[in-house]
Amino acid sequence: MRIEKYRIEEHNQAGMAAQQRAFEYLSGEIKNVPEILQHLKAFQVGVPSWALGTGGTRFGRFPGGGEPRSLEEKIEDIGLLHQLNQSSGAISLHIPWDIPSNPAHIKAMATQHGLRFDAMNSNTFQDQPGQERSYKFGSLQNVNKDIRKQAIEHNIEVIRHGIELGSDALTVWLADGSCFPGQLNFRHAFQNTLEGLQEIYAALPDHWKMFVEYKAAEPNFYSTTVGDWGQSLLYANKLGPKAYTLVDLGHHLPNANIEQIVALLLMEGKLGGFHFNDSKYGDDDLTVGSIKPYQLFLIFNELVEGMDARGMNHTTDLGWMIDASHNVKDPLEDLLQSVEAIMITYAQALLVDRKQLLAAQQNNDVVTAQEILQQAFRTDVRPLVAEARIQSGGALNPLALYRSEKVRDHLVRERGAKTMATGL
Repeated sequence: MRIEKYRIEEHNQAGMAAQQRAFEYLSGEIKNVPEILQHLKAFQVGVPSWALGTGGTRFGRFPGGGEPRSLEEKIEDIGLLHQLNQSSGAISLHIPWDIPSNPAHIKAMATQHGLRFDAMNSNTFQDQPGQERSYKFGSLQNVNKDIRKQAIEHNIEVIRHGIELGSDALTVWLADGSCFPGQLNFRHAFQNTLEGLQEIYAALPDHWKMFVEYKAAEPNFYSTTVGDWGQSLLYANKLGPKAYTLVDLGHHLPNANIEQIVALLLMEGKLGGFHFNDSKYGDDDLTVGSIKPYQLFLIFNELVEGMDARGMNHTTDLGWMIDASHNVKDPLEDLLQSVEAIMITYAQALLVDRKQLLAAQQNNDVVTAQEILQQAFRTDVRPLVAEARIQSGGALNPLALYRSEKVRDHLVRERGAKTMATGL
């Protein structure tokens, strides 16, 4: 579904007077407005192909109807998101959930919607129909060499699909680990995994990156083979310059200082990308910024500072993707909320006066340092984000327009009330 351009213009015009007043006031309160607007207009967040359907838990799933039944319909949905917010310009495929049967057609369709293909994601955490060997006891770590080979070949297949679509990165997340003490030899599991990753790494094109994702727990709860950022960094360093650590905000033990992790990985040149979500108890995959908005700001503060210190491009030098899902929300509304939270937090981080903050740090002026950060965080930058979106051709209020246009009702009529997105 596409929303007619004139409908976006009508929506914007109805709220333009209030938007201009708010933007003009904010412009008088902050510095470097044109520069910040350019950063916001350039920044794009990838949407994973599986996120267009209703999520769930191991206890159940409650589809809302109108979910995409094919990769083509998923591209249409992400294209709609991008049309509304102008910040969702990338799609990240999970294989084998979304194997493109006609890569040239899929690539052309994505281009028509203003989308590019972000990192490709392999799947060795599920057994697929017809799969010869099971990953019940792990994939790359498995004691069975044939199972390890199967996982390696799958990842290489994912790389081939990515080459056809114009992607330039592979994300490897492993559910490997153990549930009970004594089940696993930790050293053997690490070495098996490293050898498998080395074979996959050797298959990467020269310009590609490999993102090694980590997770503290789940589905294995005694140990995970890539359990934290240190283990991921260890793999990345052993693999070579094309390998990086990927940070998922829900993949940490409670109260982990994620902003410090980010700062150190950037310093080492080994931060590859982000999966954005929010959590209360674990890997809850909640809407970005819905639980811990200040933590998200502190992380973005370190991202901006660390990337600027290395002369990195905020938009292209790291991979940005949403990894959020819930079973009680319209998935498209959830994604609109998540992207908005990311853009707001990014804008707040751009407000931080780096010189003043560094001076306060050098003088051990703890109070001033805190005030500088909290002043940026407490600034209502929504008019700034909206202005960047409007200048790019998007909607003043994407969520409000989505609802006023009754998009979900249209999708239910088109696709049916009982549809369930592929992959989940």
